[in-house]
Amino acid sequence: MNNLRDFSMDFFSLEGKVAMVTGGNTGLGQGYVVALAKSGADLVVPTYDTNWDETRELVESLGRKVHFVQADLTKSEDRDKVIEEAINTFGKIDILVNNAGTIRRAPLLEYKEEDWQAVMDINLNAVYYLSQKVSKIMAENGGGKIINIASMLSFQGGKFVPPYTASKHAVAGLTKAFANELASLNIQTNAIAPGYIETANTAPIRVDKNRNSEILSRIPAEKWGTPFDLMGAVVFLSSKASDYVNGHILAVDGGWLVR
Repeated sequence: MNNLRDFSMDFFSLEGKVAMVTGGNTGLGQGYVVALAKSGADLVVPTYDTNWDETRELVESLGRKVHFVQADLTKSEDRDKVIEEAINTFGKIDILVNNAGTIRRAPLLEYKEEDWQAVMDINLNAVYYLSQKVSKIMAENGGGKIINIASMLSFQGGKFVPPYTASKHAVAGLTKAFANELASLNIQTNAIAPGYIETANTAPIRVDKNRNSEILSRIPAEKWGTPFDLMGAVVFLSSKASDYVNGHILAVDGGWLVR
């Protein structure tokens, strides 16, 4: 049994850890990267594009190392490449944050098959396959942390985003399934469900005055969140402080779900 006197703020430190954050060059992903770097981790950041200069500068200014990999995570060979480069660069992967995702909006009766498939491929299939591969490495190394990015639409239906809703419900389910199987290997699998956050993905609904007003009226905090609001959650779920937290979907939503 642990002694209560043994608890330390060092439990939140990620010194010596290596974290992989997919899509970590912009938006929420960039916030996760900076938070993990501030807590002591070095980073591997797979991204679809190569617009990563700002993120590199932010990480290196903190005295941490970051390795970017251009990759399409819907492709098996690219997932293999990302893992190979992470191991070649840092020798291990302690933390995986499955942040990369996409959203395509259209009314249900007009939704195109190719848009459904594109969303499911990155939001769900890539999460499953990459997590499966990385968890094998974590198991060999004695443990690790997998953090999936869920959504308010892991709990609700939404409008005009059927594949996004389906994929985020599935991400919540995968989180619980992985938690059940990996807990005995000292791998904790949890998810963060961001509320309505100011990012490029939400720009179309923020500029719609009626929709924006409707959203704000339901948030008890009476404001949209920002990537800053997610930084503490990702550090907690990546650290020793969360070693007995498993299969949990942590909503960071200003109170949206309880309204």
